[in-house]
Amino acid sequence: MKLKFILIILMSITLSACAGKPKPEQVNPSQTAQGQYQQAKDVLDAGLYNRAIELLKAVESRFPFGPLARQVQLDLIYAYHQAGDLPQALASIDRFIRLNPNQPDLDYVYYMRGLTNLKADENAFQEFFGIDRSDRDLSSTRQAFEDFKILLNSYPQSKYAADAKQRMVIIKDQLARHELLVADYYLRRGAFLAAANRGKYVVEFYRDSPLVEQALVIMVESYEKLGLDKLKTDTEQVLRLNFPQNSRFN
Repeated sequence: MKLKFILIILMSITLSACAGKPKPEQVNPSQTAQGQYQQAKDVLDAGLYNRAIELLKAVESRFPFGPLARQVQLDLIYAYHQAGDLPQALASIDRFIRLNPNQPDLDYVYYMRGLTNLKADENAFQEFFGIDRSDRDLSSTRQAFEDFKILLNSYPQSKYAADAKQRMVIIKDQLARHELLVADYYLRRGAFLAAANRGKYVVEFYRDSPLVEQALVIMVESYEKLGLDKLKTDTEQVLRLNFPQNSRFN
């Protein structure tokens, strides 16, 4: 009897919870394309991204070739990104680019691809506590750099260009820092040629980075360990010329 009483109470709680939960907004099949889209857009603007995805996909399925089709695809890209479904966001982006190679909205699409690739490499927990995560794999961050680069080269007058340019500066610093962490790892383990090559990569490809000084130091130390005296002397001269205050000369 006691067990039955408990089950009855649990069923009552469940039913009460269901009764109190608001029903999701339903699609009216008699609505026009514009009406259904506006319904989805209102939900999207309210920040209910998963529900917005459902409604937008319903519009896309029912009106795949209508005048709103491209806008629905753009809104889906944004909704997937905001909902954290990054693989689906990237898939939608690539599909849009493939099907609409000459659309004026491509600047926005490349911008969103850059943001989505950046987000794929983020770790909110680590960044919240200020832990340097430059040692993680940065393949998506590298791709984000290329996405923003395409945006700047192809659409220099885009309203997204300025932000993309700023993000590229930050990304370059992250990538340079990543290379130096790997170089330092090799240096401490006696892989001097690999360490020198990583430092050289920073000097060649991130020459405007403040981390070039550290890269040159790693190269000098690596060449010294390898007994490559000429390379060491040449690199040391470059270091002295550009960074005369470096501790090696004081």
